[in-house]
Amino acid sequence: MHQKRQKIGKFCLHLFIIAFGLAMIYPVLWMVTGSLKNNSEILTGSLNLIPPAWRWDNFTIGWKGFGGISFGRFFANSMIVTSLSTLGTVLSSACVAYAFTRINFKFKSFWFAVMLATMMIPGQIILIPQYIIYNKLGMVGTYIPLVLPHWFGQAFFIYQMVQFMVSIPKELDEAAYMDGCTKYSIFTKIIFPLLKPAIVTTIIIQFYWKWDDFMGPLIYLNKPKSYTVSLALKMFADSSSRTDFGAMFAMSTVSLLPVFIIFLIFNKYLVEGISTSGLKG
Repeated sequence: MHQKRQKIGKFCLHLFIIAFGLAMIYPVLWMVTGSLKNNSEILTGSLNLIPPAWRWDNFTIGWKGFGGISFGRFFANSMIVTSLSTLGTVLSSACVAYAFTRINFKFKSFWFAVMLATMMIPGQIILIPQYIIYNKLGMVGTYIPLVLPHWFGQAFFIYQMVQFMVSIPKELDEAAYMDGCTKYSIFTKIIFPLLKPAIVTTIIIQFYWKWDDFMGPLIYLNKPKSYTVSLALKMFADSSSRTDFGAMFAMSTVSLLPVFIIFLIFNKYLVEGISTSGLKG
């Protein structure tokens, strides 16, 4: 009787998980199937996931882009901005986290608290002052305002890496000192390789955030040739003329591929622990 109740409980649990999972991915499935429909089919048959006719030409139309600028250009722009921002976030956040965990300096606790406090400030508050600064420096219209801030550390990822670093035994540092290593070589040869789980997490999250960023490119980019994917998708919705929902959904579907590939590549590293990855054999 007890085993029968356990089986029923497991069945109900799995049924709930499957139903919840389907509810979560339904909007994505609706977008993917919508990329194979025309406007009338999207607007009138929104509950039907299966298209009456598979319209692959939506991808061709969407990839042509606008004004002679193909969607490939927008993808390249997004890849440049996202890759540079992610690289800067990983390197700068790791360096700052190393300073907070391994180097003693005056008012370290105070500056760490200040760093944490910056996470409570909405980005919209500093948007206008930042724009004024970049405008006076003549950087508006370039990718510099979108990339440069990420090369000076991000509070969320600094805190995350600090939590990983405090778990690394300091005996490793002491042994390296005995072998004649400097703080720089300890960081590059010992600490940084052991941060692989934190680095992978940072790469995935930061790549997602920057790839989907709409407000930043909207504020700082003023030429269509420099637009990122998020801005290019908005160009499909024209308030003064006909909106091509099929092409918009088609390019939205294609825009999911980079983040999906990044997740597939780095997902296996998320479950690795620092102790097992650094102290093997």
